[in-house]
Amino acid sequence: MTDATEAWYAVWLRSNYEHTVNRQLLAKGFQPFLPEVHAWSRRLGARHAIRTPMFPGYLFVRAALDKERYIDLLKVQGVVRVLEDGWTRLTPVPEAEVAAIQQIASADVMVFPCAHLRGGERVRVLEGPMAGVEGVFVHDKPSKGRLVVSVDMLGRSIAVEMDAADVEPCGGGRPVYQ
Repeated sequence: MTDATEAWYAVWLRSNYEHTVNRQLLAKGFQPFLPEVHAWSRRLGARHAIRTPMFPGYLFVRAALDKERYIDLLKVQGVVRVLEDGWTRLTPVPEAEVAAIQQIASADVMVFPCAHLRGGERVRVLEGPMAGVEGVFVHDKPSKGRLVVSVDMLGRSIAVEMDAADVEPCGGGRPVYQ
């Protein structure tokens, strides 16, 4: 852990500690990102719209993790560990994956949990609040489908409904719907 380049890391948390960890990381000078989505909750017989973590049990943190900073992160109550590729190699989450999640979270669109996908037709959104977001397009109907955005480090994906005319294959070309 000698490389102290600032990058995004996925942090695994104790159950229901997302907001607590987020506050503690901010207080320690970290840059946490806890993506949230709207969900319905029923309390006392009434339905209420609430914000809930997009990836329960995880958040992202942008930091230059040298040994000292890494230990500071692990000392935060509720942190289980930083996800890694192997025993001692911290593995950053690609900037593009975090940027896509940030854009989807700020677009305030309906987000659905989705099976983690690795293959399929990679597309880019052409216009609207998610313009430029890349993901895998899954057709539900001839002119509609879902844009699936995956975070490989978490092994999780989310999906948003899209018109096929609003996406194009990555690398240019015609929209997916002809």
